[in-house]
Amino acid sequence: MKSSGIIQNIATTKGNRVDILIEKGILKKIDKPNSLNGEIIFKGDDSVVSTGWIDLHVHAFSDFTPYGDNIDDIGINQGVTTIVDAGSCGANRINELYDRALKSKTNVFSFLNISKIGLERIDELSNLDWIDANECMNAARKYKEMIIGLKSRISSSVVKGNGTIPLEKAIELSDELNLPIMTHIGSAPPKIEEVIPLLRKGDIITHFLNGKDNNLFDDKNKPLDVLLDAINRGVNLDVGHGNASFSFQVAKIAKENKIHFNTISSDIYKKNRLEGPVFSLSNVLSKFLNLGYSLEEVINAVTIHPANIINKAYLSELKEGDIANLTIFDVLDKEVEFIDSDRKVMQGSKLIKERGVLANGEFIKL
Repeated sequence: MKSSGIIQNIATTKGNRVDILIEKGILKKIDKPNSLNGEIIFKGDDSVVSTGWIDLHVHAFSDFTPYGDNIDDIGINQGVTTIVDAGSCGANRINELYDRALKSKTNVFSFLNISKIGLERIDELSNLDWIDANECMNAARKYKEMIIGLKSRISSSVVKGNGTIPLEKAIELSDELNLPIMTHIGSAPPKIEEVIPLLRKGDIITHFLNGKDNNLFDDKNKPLDVLLDAINRGVNLDVGHGNASFSFQVAKIAKENKIHFNTISSDIYKKNRLEGPVFSLSNVLSKFLNLGYSLEEVINAVTIHPANIINKAYLSELKEGDIANLTIFDVLDKEVEFIDSDRKVMQGSKLIKERGVLANGEFIKL
């Protein structure tokens, strides 16, 4: 149901205040605060508005355990207007994710797992026969409105003895389809020094702040040369928090070395949503706010940057005449304990909390 009304006197991430008129789901007018007349659907005196949050790494295919959840439970219900499933499904079942996406209020895009079985099992790249080039390409082309890239999980538990061969096959498919690759990094083998040089401009390293032995920083807390080289050639860095892939210590090391994230994503699914350490995208954003990043840097990492990476720049444009996709949130002064994937605790004093969304023109108060 398309909404009409005014979001009154709300702050933007740059700090100025505006009124926003929504008419039948369209951003009709953006003007100075307290200047527009009509029914007030949200009074924003204490809140902030941005274009709709985009979570670049989620798992939204509820049939799979442990990595699965319901689309709207990790989308609009948490203030996120657009999710990007990070390879839950391969060619075998991507049609089911597509059908569910059509029935959801949250916008859904997806990286297609290069293994046709997807996350039906968690060693999906241990058998190279599961990488079927024809099936992968056919699925990517059939569901091209939804599929924005390919996913390869390159860590020892996933590839077993196959080393970087699955990534090399992913690159061949990527070249054929003209789609980027999101690569999960984790425990060796293969060593990180073998993995990162294979990635190209526009590809994405997810879990880049993990605290495992095979990470992107050396024992002197300096970035590896392969990381610096990747940044220089335009490889994107994604947080991908998850259950086992985000360390406060590594995040601080990255900040000290001026290694900046492109995108902040949650790697959320039902277990880490309910039990932590993720809980929500807003909780992950709060961690970076308390690590010393500005609100604008943090929100850009879930709006402008992911929209550009997936070639959907319109999702991060706030302009009159567009369908409304907005996230409304508070930044609370509150003493909070945050937990990382290594179960280390960080004390914080600020908490980002979602208050509402306009998803494809429908206003939902949270």
